[in-house]
Amino acid sequence: MSSDGVNTGRRRFLTAATSAVGVAGAVGIAVPFVGSWNPSAKAKAAGAPVKADIGKLEPGQMVVVEWRGKPVYVVHRTSEMIEGLPQLDDRLKDPASEISKQPAYISGEGRALRPEIFVAVGLCTHLGCAPKYRPEVGAADLGGDAWLGGFFCPCHGSKFDLAGRVYSGVPASANLEIPPYSYESDNVLVIGVDAEAA
Repeated sequence: MSSDGVNTGRRRFLTAATSAVGVAGAVGIAVPFVGSWNPSAKAKAAGAPVKADIGKLEPGQMVVVEWRGKPVYVVHRTSEMIEGLPQLDDRLKDPASEISKQPAYISGEGRALRPEIFVAVGLCTHLGCAPKYRPEVGAADLGGDAWLGGFFCPCHGSKFDLAGRVYSGVPASANLEIPPYSYESDNVLVIGVDAEAA
């Protein structure tokens, strides 16, 4: 029974088509919205681990690797550099690294997984300047015979030894930060992945 020219077939078609377009529109809006909950590629990269080939790093040399927008110093310490570390304990604020930021698996005066490879965030713990690597022993401008090599912050004069431990009597209050790191192989350092998790 037809009532006054109403086409029910056409009405059903228009209702179904409108519903389909509405569902497609809702999905089109929901997908980017849900996708926005995921971190961007830039954000993922900012926190991503960084690999560094240290196979060609000669004893006494330092290389700088960028991780999370920060410089990370990687120093290949000589045996003389390592042997000199205990001689400085009485000149340091925190020789045992009790108050400094470092992973739990880092301990001892060398503050490293492997004694010859030192890894630290290259930012002064005073105001965030980048300390200069000064490995020369006895530098007159850094204390003469009292200087066994290390890092000097030119901004305000803070000094750190070759294990990133801060000297007493300088503006910096803490040792250089040790980032989480591990070794993928003898020659590949991974910054951003804890040794305990590797």
